[in-house]
Amino acid sequence: MAETRVSAIQYTSQWYSRLARYLDSQSNRVELLVPEAVSSMTRYILGRLVSLLFVIIAVSMITFSLMHAVPGGPFDEEKQPLPPAAKANILRKYGLDQPVWKQYVLYMSNAVRFDFGIPYQQPTSTVAELIRSTWGITAQVGLMTILLAFGLGIPLGIIAAYNQNSWIDTVVTFMSMLGFIMPSFVLGALAILFFGVYLDWLPLGGWGDTGCLVDRYFCKDWIMPVVAYALAPLAIVARYTRSSVIDYLNSDFVRTARAKGLGERTVMLRHVLRNALIPMVTVFGPIIPDLMTGSIFIESIFRIPGLGKYFVTSTFSRDYPMVMATVLLIAVLWGTVYLATDILYTRLDPRVRLGAQEGQ
Repeated sequence: MAETRVSAIQYTSQWYSRLARYLDSQSNRVELLVPEAVSSMTRYILGRLVSLLFVIIAVSMITFSLMHAVPGGPFDEEKQPLPPAAKANILRKYGLDQPVWKQYVLYMSNAVRFDFGIPYQQPTSTVAELIRSTWGITAQVGLMTILLAFGLGIPLGIIAAYNQNSWIDTVVTFMSMLGFIMPSFVLGALAILFFGVYLDWLPLGGWGDTGCLVDRYFCKDWIMPVVAYALAPLAIVARYTRSSVIDYLNSDFVRTARAKGLGERTVMLRHVLRNALIPMVTVFGPIIPDLMTGSIFIESIFRIPGLGKYFVTSTFSRDYPMVMATVLLIAVLWGTVYLATDILYTRLDPRVRLGAQEGQ
């Protein structure tokens, strides 16, 4: 049952990302509202920001409607029997006795002031305080995972492409397939069993508590969760880098550059990588918000006090304020990453033009 619920949550997250991509694709229409005196890039960014606002509103309305459409509630009597008077007081305290549309308007009017309410799981703190205290750790895990995945995945993909059909290519391809098929929680459990229990090289869990060096800029308990979390994105990065580089290594303009006598390094940097990065950005962009919002499996296995677990526990406990806050966080991250990705396209490919230049 838990796996089914997690799968449903993952499907819903993918659906939100598709909605964001569709609404962001309509941003060109919004650009017409911006004066012509503004540069094309500025007009495009302003249009996309306005589009992102519509994305957030649409996502918030859908999420709020779905939360209240599901039978039951956070104070369901089957979970915790309460006297009618006590239950009425609780519903009145959290505004759940109001019509759904009024609850939504009230919540969003407070959300624009970064007041996301009080979580039902921990009523002694606010949602903003809870996110502030946990997302910093989750973001730290995500940033180190991104650095490891991209820092190793891109070079490995390039090396495999340059040594196509060799033993190096075979090893990189095998490791990529292993990263695809092995879940992070399985790798985490194996790492704890081998490096933590049998060899006793690394601590079994925690975050920033054990073996910290250089004023806590590096701790031993960071190693296993980051490596376990980075295996799947590292495999994706290496595999798509290899595929993209191979496509351009066999292209006509690369052969022409080599025929002109250009050095292999120049060919690689100016012709192969510059063009190969364009399709790679499309694949790599969505990885970032996924990693920055945490993993319930990694945080649970390694006892990391991050935000990832609240994406699931808040859904199970019908914690409406926490569900809304986490979904809005995901929507903002996805919209920001897609905006940065499209802007990066214009820097990598001079053929891409924005705004008024598109019609020329």
